[in-house]
Amino acid sequence: MTFMQHSMQDILSLLQNTLQTDNTVIFNVLNPDLGEGYAGNQIIIDKLTYIYRGYKTWTDLAELLMCRMHTPKEAEHPLVTLRFEKLDTQSSFHHETEDPREEKYGVNSHFSQINKMEEPAFLYYYQQALHNAKLNEKSRVLNLGINTGDEFSVIKNSLDTQKYENMELIGIDHSKTAITQAKACFKEENVKLYCHDINKLDTLDLGKFDLLISIGTLQSPSINFKPFFMSLVQNYLEKDAAIILGFPNSRWVGGEMIYGAKAPNYAMSEMSLLFNDVIFCKKYLQQHKYRVTLTGKQYIFLTATKIV
Repeated sequence: MTFMQHSMQDILSLLQNTLQTDNTVIFNVLNPDLGEGYAGNQIIIDKLTYIYRGYKTWTDLAELLMCRMHTPKEAEHPLVTLRFEKLDTQSSFHHETEDPREEKYGVNSHFSQINKMEEPAFLYYYQQALHNAKLNEKSRVLNLGINTGDEFSVIKNSLDTQKYENMELIGIDHSKTAITQAKACFKEENVKLYCHDINKLDTLDLGKFDLLISIGTLQSPSINFKPFFMSLVQNYLEKDAAIILGFPNSRWVGGEMIYGAKAPNYAMSEMSLLFNDVIFCKKYLQQHKYRVTLTGKQYIFLTATKIV
């Protein structure tokens, strides 16, 4: 297939039909390096008219079709050949049920293959949230759902040695193997890691913190989200504390972070539950004199700082 003047509506329909029976689809398009501007601009080359689209258009399309886009190959001038390959949608921790013999989020699980900090769309907004929360001014940090400690690694790398060593970081996760690995990575005395049920947080006698972080954990089915969150704000935060919450608006499928929250009983991405939780937290925190910002894409980052 060669797409010169096809509309995106036509292209989408053709590729969807092909992928119903084939695992791979190959097609030619105008080399994006030969044009510029917005998708849909018409470009004339050698008296022929082409519709320009940048590589971001094609990577977005591949993601929407649940495909991986392979490296483009140069074709007959002025074209390039693109190849989309369907992702293995069953290769995802989302489909796994927790086996008592093997932790769903442990170091031997499918989940352990994910490194969010290697995804720019996650790392950028997490670092932005840490900056907005004034990380440099914090002394006690609590992370709920720390797993193997990726979020603490970013904090460590963001601070000078003296500031980091004077900060107390406490991480909690229910996965024994993940906490064991985190302890092997963080041997500093200022880092304390607990394998513990977050629902029984009060049994640890942790005191109060000036920064709370929780990424994709509080929405766990085992947690009664809204009352638990209110309890955290009321019982575990200093009066000038900051909060960073990460709400997943994506799925991890076949080695890719795919945009869009997946709700039960929906074949498509459906974000009502996500927005319900985010807006609840935003309103609750605003009532308690916090300034709240919402950023991110594949993960929605809620960052709250106390209004002085």
